Amino acid sequence: MNKGAVEKVRIFAYTDKLLQKLNGSVTQPFFLPLNPENYSKNYKIETDNRRGIGNQGTDPRYESTAPEELKLEFILDGTGAIENYHYTDPSKKSVKDQFGLFLKTVYQIEGNIHRPNFLKVHWGEYLMFPCILSNLDVNYQLFESNGDPLRIKISATFLNYIASEERAARARLESPDLTHVRETKAGDRLDLITHDIYNNTKYLLQVAQVNGLTTFRQLDSGMKLRFPPINKAPIDKAGA
Repeated sequence: MNKGAVEKVRIFAYTDKLLQKLNGSVTQPFFLPLNPENYSKNYKIETDNRRGIGNQGTDPRYESTAPEELKLEFILDGTGAIENYHYTDPSKKSVKDQFGLFLKTVYQIEGNIHRPNFLKVHWGEYLMFPCILSNLDVNYQLFESNGDPLRIKISATFLNYIASEERAARARLESPDLTHVRETKAGDRLDLITHDIYNNTKYLLQVAQVNGLTTFRQLDSGMKLRFPPINKAPIDKAGA
């Protein structure tokens, strides 16, 4: 990039979730013709805030970390009135054409993978966001005499994709070294679930204590039970 040139937000399209194979049918990344004035990220930790019987306060229990979200708001303009406004593809002059290219990049189902593209939103050195599109709000403004839009305002929300994959890999649902949350179904037994997670039932009393249970055999359907890491808490000798 030339010194002093304005770097544009770019959206790359990939056909594999490892973001290694660029989509050949999308010949170049989609450049936002005009950079947004700002963008926002959303970080969310999901907790269980239920109160125990007779308790006034809560002791929020960690359940999971949701994938981050990135929200971009920008416009596509065909009035010619905006300075330094440049289309991704100079051969596509109309707003409709540019919007079609944007949809092809982020939204339309790609035939080879039978789903929309995997994406990477890139702006300078700070914003490098591997993701998939999760939501798209489109507002049409200013129209030609035939009804074609001259300006489109877009609000796009992208869901961090690789981060969720990495979290799932780290979690390894079979691992006893991490906290797990299981929702019970009809007929579930605490000893069987404990054995399933720890490959041993000797942690049964510890699990019961953590979840405030007074019985092991009859579990109500829909209960969310926590199974703590076995290497971070001592085992009750009575349960050994």
